[in-house]
Amino acid sequence: MKFSDSFLDEIRARLPVSQVVSRRVPLKRAGREWKGLSPFNKEKTPSFTVNDQKGFYHCFSSGKHGDVFSFLMETEGLSFPEAVERLAGEAGLELPKLDLQFERSAKERLGLLDALEAAARFFEEQLGTAEGRDALHYAEHRGLTPEILKEFRIGFAPQSRDALKGALLKKGFTEPQLLEAGLLIKPDDERATYDRFRNRLVIPILDLKSRVIAFGARALDPNAEPKYLNSPETKLFDKGSTVFNFARARKSAFDKNELIVVEGYMDVIALNQAGFANVVATLGTAFTERQMERLWQLAPEPIVCFDGDKAGEAAAARAIDRMLPALREGHSFRFAFLPQGSDPDDLVRSAGPRAFAECVQAARPLIDVVWLRERSAQAIDTPERRAAFEARLEHLLAEIGNTRVRDHYRREVKNRLFALWREKPARGASPPSGRHAKPAPRSGATPLPSAYGFAATVALALVNHPWLLDHYAEEVARLEIKDRPLAALLGAVTSAIFADHNITRERLIEQLQQSSHAKLLDRLLRESPFKRVAFLQPETQRSEVEEQFADLIYRFRALPNLSRELLDGADHLADVSDAEFERFAALQQQVASVGQRHISDDAGEREASKRFQETVVRLKQEQASAQRGRRPEKRR
Repeated sequence: MKFSDSFLDEIRARLPVSQVVSRRVPLKRAGREWKGLSPFNKEKTPSFTVNDQKGFYHCFSSGKHGDVFSFLMETEGLSFPEAVERLAGEAGLELPKLDLQFERSAKERLGLLDALEAAARFFEEQLGTAEGRDALHYAEHRGLTPEILKEFRIGFAPQSRDALKGALLKKGFTEPQLLEAGLLIKPDDERATYDRFRNRLVIPILDLKSRVIAFGARALDPNAEPKYLNSPETKLFDKGSTVFNFARARKSAFDKNELIVVEGYMDVIALNQAGFANVVATLGTAFTERQMERLWQLAPEPIVCFDGDKAGEAAAARAIDRMLPALREGHSFRFAFLPQGSDPDDLVRSAGPRAFAECVQAARPLIDVVWLRERSAQAIDTPERRAAFEARLEHLLAEIGNTRVRDHYRREVKNRLFALWREKPARGASPPSGRHAKPAPRSGATPLPSAYGFAATVALALVNHPWLLDHYAEEVARLEIKDRPLAALLGAVTSAIFADHNITRERLIEQLQQSSHAKLLDRLLRESPFKRVAFLQPETQRSEVEEQFADLIYRFRALPNLSRELLDGADHLADVSDAEFERFAALQQQVASVGQRHISDDAGEREASKRFQETVVRLKQEQASAQRGRRPEKRR
């Protein structure tokens, strides 16, 4: 059975050579290639290489060389049809059905290719005619040299309705062939067919083997619509899987290990002339999975270049949504944004190649663009808006099909959220002020600083229950820890948890004990006061841990305000109403509760409680005197 070139190319695009070979030969990464021991000869030093970008393997010990099909034929003794059938199944493609007209179809395709090649030559010739002078002047005005015009086979389509049609019919091509190749248009009212491209600068679109399969054409009349016109989809031209300039860019992209993707073919041509041979375009379509696979054949992280305007931003936003589901290990995209109002052609002509190169060098990874897009979508100044921000991110991450990549994205997003909440406290939140920074003396050895009363509890809670950070990253990020060693320990704990989403308590402690925080952690684990806090114990039920941890975080953030309010108001309690008196009493009880449950040593809290109790005693004495008829003098 015979198979079409496009079908075989699709299998090659979907199955990297390393993926097929690694099932039989253990491979190790070696720069841009993979290496392993030869499957054809016994050897101790690896001489077998695989190159996914070029799509082949090579064995230096035996001289054998080939692609995915020949590898199965060489190593498993399969025939070519059997190898194709096996790999098509792995690639998720159905084999073409046996068709008695296959030979005729193949000949028809060859006929279409011949017609398109003849059309390309016709257009090239017309650019040098008197009628094509305006088109040539336009190309020269765009800065295109004769060399670049020749390299890209740029031509001119005359204004006449049947100039191309008449020329190709004379060469023996039939009208149905020209219709099927997308060169002619058939009106609905049964009038005569006419040329699709008229009064346009014409650029051939090539396939992977550098054969003409379609055309792109730029209108020369400023009032003509559309400005850019492509061939319709045909048996040869599938817009969703075609990448403009793929065949020319292949070598340069491989040599530089870098591929630049722009929006239009005129940008590709201008950049090639400026020295950027590793540039392709997607013909104005939104990214398809097939196009992304094509791009990854040339580089693992293509740089997608967008115009510096709203249309470019919108195109980037659409691209993100299409890229996330297709991501896989080692394969992603980076984004370069040009100055406002510029496209690649404009930038190179106005500021030179260096300006464009600097934009490319400043390209940002996909995660950055995802983050910035969602971050700028809405303010995050309220709990509800912050929750919506996190929900949008989580929805996007759920679109990533590859489990490993999705897990790493989630860790990265959690890290960024943690850092963001540190930088941007919630509106109305009052982080600890450090007003009472001096530690209270304790009996025994060197006393623990007062910060240990709460911050150490948070750190130990995360050590014993790492899963807490999934739910309370924002709250933990907002904690202001004045004690530097303790702050560093808490930072090491959160970093370790973010780095390994499924880290266990035992593994976390093991990592910390191998760091500079080992002594402090050991001391906290041995301190007897913390052993009295139930939810710090590893065996405590999850629901109880979460309830008490949430309460701890709330009280830690609220405590400085309570202390300040008590200290500021205790001297004036004699003048307040019963309702105000009850409110201060409740505040005093809350401060006492915090100190009792979470081992606060802060001198400010004890001072607030002491002064409050003294005021209560004085108020009771004054109230008793009043009842005996002696009105007390108000305190000034």
